[in-house]
Amino acid sequence: MIRRIDLRGASSSEGGAVDYRAAVPRADFDVEAAVPAVHAICEAVRTRGLEAIREYSQRFDGVAVDDIRVPVGALDEALERLDPGVRAGLDESIRRLRATCAAELETDVTTDLGPGARVTHRKVPVGRVGLYVPGGLAPLVSSVLMNVVPAQTAGVGSIALASPPQPDTFGGFGAGLPHPTILAACALLGVEEVYAVGGAQAIAMFAYGVAPCARVDLVTGPGNIYTVTAKRLLKGQVGIDSEAGPTEIAILADDTADAAYVAADLVSQAEHDPLAASVLVTSSAGLADEVEAELQTQVAATKHSERIRTALAGRQSGIVLVDDLEQGLEVVNAYAAEHLEIHTSDAAAYAARVTNAGAIFVGPHAPVSLGDYCAGSNHVLPTGGCACHSSGLSVRAFTKSVHVVDYSRDALAEVADHVVTLAEAEDLPGHGAAIQVRFSE
Repeated sequence: MIRRIDLRGASSSEGGAVDYRAAVPRADFDVEAAVPAVHAICEAVRTRGLEAIREYSQRFDGVAVDDIRVPVGALDEALERLDPGVRAGLDESIRRLRATCAAELETDVTTDLGPGARVTHRKVPVGRVGLYVPGGLAPLVSSVLMNVVPAQTAGVGSIALASPPQPDTFGGFGAGLPHPTILAACALLGVEEVYAVGGAQAIAMFAYGVAPCARVDLVTGPGNIYTVTAKRLLKGQVGIDSEAGPTEIAILADDTADAAYVAADLVSQAEHDPLAASVLVTSSAGLADEVEAELQTQVAATKHSERIRTALAGRQSGIVLVDDLEQGLEVVNAYAAEHLEIHTSDAAAYAARVTNAGAIFVGPHAPVSLGDYCAGSNHVLPTGGCACHSSGLSVRAFTKSVHVVDYSRDALAEVADHVVTLAEAEDLPGHGAAIQVRFSE
């Protein structure tokens, strides 16, 4: 069901003998191959607007949508009909996420460099954002929370959200709208500007502005390869958070790990998508055997067994055998997982040495599923190895920094000669003249 990669005896430090980044399992997620098709979609939305969006909804989502703006009444109705247990879970998730987001808020920082010489590092919220919530294989209601709460906490004044229209009526709720649980979460959070638009066309709508949706400054949220490709193509036209593709989990484990827990967590991520990646890095061949046996049992008993088997058998998943946890740390840092679990003795100490991961889950009682819903952390995280340079979604993603420079005449005079000299060194005499004119009297 899942392949093995044996890196025992290998080393990445001895003359570059092994490139762990190339050796670990990785999804075949070819954004470049999707560029021609996605470019055509984005151009169609740019030039033909709402007409093109409707055509793509019919083609890709299998539903005709006349009005892409979801009526506020539909949001309210969805919340009224929401299962009380689901609402209680959403309420608790929102409460915890708001607490961690509030703690992330940064205050302005002022530096006085001398009398009359002050620079203030000011944090300013983005003016308008477009949030994307997938709705393909699963209605990811939790992604509503993960996008909306940090944006609201940051102080974003205008929030629009898009999710694919659904062909099913869901108990008579109505076809052509996003999933009712997603609509209910929007209502719960007070988001009233919601669009029944999915995929690349949703990203293009946000980037270019297609009435009734005004263009946005920033687009955030995960999605499939077409959504990710659209974000890459439109970056510059609009800001993006990251290129978050199919989900992935890596687990670093030794012989103290519980095989049933490990297998269950690998299955939980494989459940998302046939392209989802589940990777176990372990120094214990015995644990690897036990996990394989557990996978056989657990996958057979779960609802989405076919999807999970496809993901586990794919090239993006595998069990990686290493000599010891030191080598294991090198491997997981090279892999730079979206989600990394540590199932080892003294797990906190090993977690502290991880440098590349979107989120780290420490010990047997912090599974990724907790982070997906109620940990208080954000589950919109960098994938495909991007955790080596990018961070997960947070309040910071919805703010920008502005330097405010406030100098008096005397403070400018103190450094005037330095500015003029450096301007001359760069052969930019006009820069120096802009200083000298202020002291020409």
